This record gives sequence, structure tokens and C-alpha cells, in this order.
Amino acid sequence: MKKKNLKNTKLKKKEIKQIPKAIVNIFASFNNTIMTLADTNGNVIITTSTGALGFKGTKKPTPFAASSVASKIIDKAREVNVSEVDIRVKGVGPGRDSAMRAFASSGITVNLIKDVTPIPHGGVRPKKPRRV
Repeated sequence: MKKKNLKNTKLKKKEIKQIPKAIVNIFASFNNTIMTLADTNGNVIITTSTGALGFKGTKKPTPFAASSVASKIIDKAREVNVSEVDIRVKGVGPGRDSAMRAFASSGITVNLIKDVTPIPHGGVRPKKPRRV
């Protein structure tokens, strides 16, 4: 087998994307808070969660952990020059409000806050009545 000559291969520098407007998806469950930063077409730039930042067990669903995740997403948004965001929130966990507050106080313009929590309408068929 021949060894590949690594000196002749040219490495491209990774281009930093310029994204003026982005979408932030916040999923706040009772066990975790997951945030995703995407462009307006839906292409994900970064995704992170409280577990990925090192919070374990009962500390994962806390508001402090959610604000830590939001600050990481905000740092990445500043790297790609995001100036406006639309926030979509799903779930009823304790981290949802603190994550939104972190974006509001970051200096990035928040255009829209939308709750996209799935709510059943109609539902499943009820059980048959019990006959005694």
C-alpha cells in the first residue's frame, strides 16, 4: 500500500456563513431542554441540549440549565452574524421561559415567539363502559 502524500493536499478553510435571520426551536420537556438554531430554510446550524452541556439527572430540566443552553446558541448565532430570530417553543418544561428570556436580553431582535406544542383535538376512542 502506498502512503498518501499529505503535504500536497490543499485544505480549504471552512467558510463562515452569513445568516441575517434564523429560527430557534426550543423543546422543553420535563426531563431535558433541547435547542436548535436553523436558517429560514430549515437547515440546522447548531443543536444542543442540557445533557450535552454536562448537566446530569435532576439538574437537566432546570431553568439555569436551559439558560446555559440558550447562551451557547446565542454565541453561535453571533458567529454567523444573526441579527433577528423567530422562536418556536414546544413542550411544557420548566426551561422554556428562561430560554426565551435569555434571547430577549441578548441583544438579538426577537420577531416572533410561537407556541407549537401539539394539542390533541378529538383524541382516541374511549373505553367501552364497564358492565357489572
